[in-house]
Amino acid sequence: MNAAAKPVTGPFEKTKGWLDWFDRPSKPRFSLPPGSVDAHCHVFGPGAEFPFAPERKYTPCDASKAQLFGLRDHLGFARNVVVQATCHGADNSAMVDALRASGGKARGVATVRREVSDAELKRLHQAGVRGVRFNFVKRLVDFTPKDELIEIAGRIVEHDWHVVVYFEAADLPELIDFFTALPTTVVVDHMGRPDVAKPVDGPEFSRFLKFMDDYENVWCKATCPERLSVSGPPALNGEQHAYRDVVPFARKVVEEFPDRVLWGTDWPHPNLKGHMPDDGLLVDFIPEIADAPDLQEQLLVDNPMRLYWPDEKRG
Repeated sequence: MNAAAKPVTGPFEKTKGWLDWFDRPSKPRFSLPPGSVDAHCHVFGPGAEFPFAPERKYTPCDASKAQLFGLRDHLGFARNVVVQATCHGADNSAMVDALRASGGKARGVATVRREVSDAELKRLHQAGVRGVRFNFVKRLVDFTPKDELIEIAGRIVEHDWHVVVYFEAADLPELIDFFTALPTTVVVDHMGRPDVAKPVDGPEFSRFLKFMDDYENVWCKATCPERLSVSGPPALNGEQHAYRDVVPFARKVVEEFPDRVLWGTDWPHPNLKGHMPDDGLLVDFIPEIADAPDLQEQLLVDNPMRLYWPDEKRG
């Protein structure tokens, strides 16, 4: 358990029942390859400095850039990819502030609207943004017309950005035509949120794998077992084989698409309902899904560097 509830500063009140991030993560037993990237994480506020969006669906506790970078160093990562949190809407200020404070060790994924100016896109690029996120999870965001998203995707091509998409597995059939029309690399969050109570070789996950197989511009993040797991066990209390029901799904994408997978902590784990994982034990989940050194190197170093720091050597 956390020692004390985490605050939210400013004129905000945390969502009732909000689970705060775990403030005493264990030291991972798994040694990350040098230059590893936590390719999916967030910052929340602090609310007093970076107010949450009026249209937000939840109000979290604060989770600052300093706390994120402290976790990065504790776990053994070299770099972060900071994804815009939905509680901040299209105001990317907190995320950009983290990028600017990182000394080049962080890149970002922004949320933008149709009215974003060319000057703002250029400013975001200079700060380290390399992608935009389109969220189709209805409980988290309001619907954005697809023609608006296509327009945004067309405008980011000149910056060589990619599009990150977040959706529920059951919604893939109605979204696939849109995804394949995007003129960029497409990165799918959390393996498309498969139902891990269903067979790994069943029709639903097979549809997702075929989507990746058919379109070489599609990548995915083998992330968030804590969100997908049905039977666990959770990454708590030293558990070294957490989320066993998710392992076959994540291992499948890592082994079939080794050059198009990413991994990240998802710290500070927004909107979890059942438990808050120990991030050190989440790192120990990695060799369960990537059991060979070459797969680990691709997942944690080669792939994120190619996508987010293409002009830099590893390290």
